[in-house]
Amino acid sequence: MIPQNLLRNPLALTTQKCTLGCPILDRCLSGGVPCNSVTELVAESASGKTQLCLQLLLSAQLPASLGGLAASSLYIHSEFPFPSRRLHQLSQSFRSSYSHVLDSAYNPLDFVFVQGVQSADELFDVLLKTDSILLRPRTQLPVRLIVIDSIAALFRGEFENTPLDLKRRSSLFFKISGKLKSLAERFGLAVVVTNQVVDVMEQTEGLNVLRIGNLGSLYSSGRRVCAALGLAWANCVNSRLFLSRNEEIPAEVTGDSVGRLTRQRRLHVVFAPHLPESSCEFVISREGVFGIER
Repeated sequence: MIPQNLLRNPLALTTQKCTLGCPILDRCLSGGVPCNSVTELVAESASGKTQLCLQLLLSAQLPASLGGLAASSLYIHSEFPFPSRRLHQLSQSFRSSYSHVLDSAYNPLDFVFVQGVQSADELFDVLLKTDSILLRPRTQLPVRLIVIDSIAALFRGEFENTPLDLKRRSSLFFKISGKLKSLAERFGLAVVVTNQVVDVMEQTEGLNVLRIGNLGSLYSSGRRVCAALGLAWANCVNSRLFLSRNEEIPAEVTGDSVGRLTRQRRLHVVFAPHLPESSCEFVISREGVFGIER
């Protein structure tokens, strides 16, 4: 890497960003998900990372004046089945919310391309073929958002904890992330990758749970967790966001009353070259994912 590249900030204020579909969430991220880089969403199951990704697929289609990319999206999934029913539900809400800018015959699902993969090698092969899709758009909206949901599912069961497998795994990390960054910079893409978490046990504390970013520790559902795939993968992404989930009993429940658990979800900035430490509470409804101001 030459000195000029070290001094260049790839996420300067002029970098275009893709709205998350909610002004409160966008404010937390200084405008949304940045182009020309790889953003990672880390969370345990049922925290909302796939929901947020599906909403992004739709938000990307909005014109730049509304925070979108005026673009189609490529959604690569490794966890089956693909949540087509939920995407359809969100698309109906999307059309209703933006009926003033969308044609009555407009179908948001026409601008979402879906590809399933079952191994890390297959993912890399798909990425190698992505150039042709980007160079020759299939619709009037070019692809400018790539979502991979999730990266962890492709690696956690495929490799043994042996020196040879760990070396091969690290090599694939850098090949995949290198290709994603190359595509992002060449075509001005926003790239989002989801990752899972693992529990942190006292006896396993070490390199994989070193403090990475703004937060000393990550907690979800009352457990201390860390991002899957370790330190090697953490070096492969430009920004990391963490979605936490916790259940609480409302304070007003007393006596023999049976309290209903309330689920609190929160978006945290773990590290990003263009963002300070920040967080935002959010909820998931039938209409989508929305931030809450308190």
